[in-house]
Amino acid sequence: MPWNWEHKNWPNFIYETETLANYEKEFLHKAGILHGSLKHISAEDQDTLKVDLISDEAYKTSEIEGELLNRDSLQSSIRKYFGLKTDNRRVSPAEQGISEMMVDLYKNYHIPLDRTQLCAWHEMLTNGRRDLLDIGRYRTHEDPMQVVSGALHNPKVHYEAPPSSRVKTEMERFIKWFNQSGEAGKNHLEPLTRAGVAHLYFESIHPFEDGNGRIGRAISEKALSQSLNRPTLIAISHAIESQKKDYYAALQRNSTGLEINNWLEYFCALVLRAQDHTQSRIDFLIEKGKFYQRFDDVLNERQKKAIERIFREGISGFKGGLSAENYITITRTTASTATRDLQKLVELGAFTRTGERKGTRYYLNINHPSVKK
Repeated sequence: MPWNWEHKNWPNFIYETETLANYEKEFLHKAGILHGSLKHISAEDQDTLKVDLISDEAYKTSEIEGELLNRDSLQSSIRKYFGLKTDNRRVSPAEQGISEMMVDLYKNYHIPLDRTQLCAWHEMLTNGRRDLLDIGRYRTHEDPMQVVSGALHNPKVHYEAPPSSRVKTEMERFIKWFNQSGEAGKNHLEPLTRAGVAHLYFESIHPFEDGNGRIGRAISEKALSQSLNRPTLIAISHAIESQKKDYYAALQRNSTGLEINNWLEYFCALVLRAQDHTQSRIDFLIEKGKFYQRFDDVLNERQKKAIERIFREGISGFKGGLSAENYITITRTTASTATRDLQKLVELGAFTRTGERKGTRYYLNINHPSVKK
């Protein structure tokens, strides 16, 4: 069976816009709510959200490719690129590179796509690499560019991209299509449709020796940001990583033909889930602001320190809740003082309590699905 790029009508993908209309409508509706929600959190929390979401996307987009980075180092690097206060920790070349790329995507989403930007992203991603022939440029090797799995002696080929000799021409056509399909382009496409086609189209060409997945996901985010005329901060890679097998299966199902309804419906649902995750994080910060308005003036320094530490965990929180032992470790106080502090927090209504004796656990009393009641 031929690959999609081997069809005579390539790259004229076929899909039904009617089946995507409800997805497009829901995307714009959720985008409006998300943007409006940002007005209800402080400037400091907006900076925190921006850094957290971008660093999480940098971590997850790398994790999808099997590369595990340090979250704290990513945050430190991203804060530095935004001119925010950092802890000046040492950051590896890989962490610095993906951070630089994600910040560039955030700041320059509105700039038309071109070869210079794509190659710059690739150079950032491959910062410190010594195992690649082509860094910061399209691939040139003569061997087939294949996506494979299994043993070396018996590999399973999931996909084979166009030969390197075709990449320059294919990418010129892709870049022209991308820019002409934007909001002001003569071949305008709806946001989710454009982002979904762009991702599959780019991945089909697979123009770089490595890093195609991360750049392809960045292109999708660029497309969505351009459609809204603002950075989306949508957690696409977070949504993909949580169901990674489905992502690769969807790409493979749509690698041999030009009819891509299946892919676009998958992609639309993926983006809507990603929006929900971002909205949940914003709602958490709104609840954080309300919490401090209610209790900040009546908390002692130990209690404030512990609560700040819990909020720093974000919507994932302390697994299993906060124990008295956790409180003692965080505040460096005695067991008797910890007992009094925690009891007071429950009496104030700042904490809820579950369990008994050593099984007693404490939770922030905020209105958010992530917090146990």
